[in-house]
Amino acid sequence: MPGVVVGIDGSEHSHFALEWAMRYAGQRHLPLTVITVLQNSTPGWGGIMTVYISDGAGLDMARDAAREAVAKAAALLGDDAPTSVLVQAYLGTPAEILIRESQDAELLVVGSRGAGGFARLMMGSVSTQAAHHANCPVVIVPGPREE
Repeated sequence: MPGVVVGIDGSEHSHFALEWAMRYAGQRHLPLTVITVLQNSTPGWGGIMTVYISDGAGLDMARDAAREAVAKAAALLGDDAPTSVLVQAYLGTPAEILIRESQDAELLVVGSRGAGGFARLMMGSVSTQAAHHANCPVVIVPGPREE
């Protein structure tokens, strides 16, 4: 579905990205696809990947959390919220999924940092990967200012 794609992971930064994407899509009458990814692997000792298998319950919980975040943002935006919002949850690697979903998108939106990683990094690994490899323009929405 062409339009705006936003990746969220429940972090504060992703909530800023979601609100920005919803406002942008709503004002331009574009459909919005909200993507959340349940990561299925993490690097372990010596570079060996640990793979997790989900029974589907984790995906359902991730999708429900994303739908709740969309509902909260829509309530804040009122008439500026988009009329068409699709929420999708995937099992995989967040950067890979978002880059794949950018194939037909007009715009990809991500937060500057996500739920994982190191708090002092200016940009998270997913936003960095998206900026370098997405198939459409990318907006990286900064989080709250730290004093």
